[in-house]
Amino acid sequence: MSDPASGGDPFLAAASLSGAADADWARAAAPHVDAAILGGIALDPASRSAARDLVARDRSEFLPADPVAWIDRQLGRLADAPLRPGVNVRSATLAPVREAAAVCAERGAVCEVNAHCRQPELRAVGCGESLLRDADRLAAYVAAAAETGAATSVKVRAEVPGVDLVAVADAVADAGADWLHVDAMDSEGVISDLTAGRERDAGDAGEPHRPRDDLTVIANNGVRGRETVAEYAAYGADAVSVGRPSKLPPSLSRVADAVAAWREGELLAGGSGVAPEAPP
Repeated sequence: MSDPASGGDPFLAAASLSGAADADWARAAAPHVDAAILGGIALDPASRSAARDLVARDRSEFLPADPVAWIDRQLGRLADAPLRPGVNVRSATLAPVREAAAVCAERGAVCEVNAHCRQPELRAVGCGESLLRDADRLAAYVAAAAETGAATSVKVRAEVPGVDLVAVADAVADAGADWLHVDAMDSEGVISDLTAGRERDAGDAGEPHRPRDDLTVIANNGVRGRETVAEYAAYGADAVSVGRPSKLPPSLSRVADAVAAWREGELLAGGSGVAPEAPP
């Protein structure tokens, strides 16, 4: 296993799953993953109303009476778990993000700002993917979380029309983000766009430091085993995450083995002889 807090080594995260990713889910994944992001959890009245609308159309959501207290309880149940916990949060307003991040800071957990969900109900109230089109507001959310002392992640989606993800990465890094968690569905090469050039000599003339160079870039979507982990590694990812496969032990074990090989510098061993990946 790798310690995501230490930096440097590739790691595997279990990505949030609405209505499923709680402390029990994280403990079940713990033998295989280095980090687990709970949630997403809606924090304020507008985002909670949107979540209730999603439940009404048969989507699973966490809707505890007190979402910040829920975060504290769930993280408390993971205090002795052998992984780095985190929580993916949604909010249409700033103050609840700061409050949730303060709990994460106390618990040594990552606060992940959700700029990813694309459901119309969430976008309509200014949550999720809509934040990608409002980089100033997204940066304010990140700054509010980071100022509590919590390690701060931002979950983003690639290929959103009109969004320059590289510019978003620079903006959130400037605001204090530590991780950029990228859903690269059908656009794996976006990882290269975000990481290209960061290994250059820092003293190269005409090559100023870029804020995004300090981000830990986590590639998400389609990670199923050695082949896809190797692809994301080649694009420059620092880590990978799995969503639905986090509930499937054989798939999760296969990805964990690939990440272990990555850490050991053996990921590409065998070259084209690597067997095709099994479905999740």
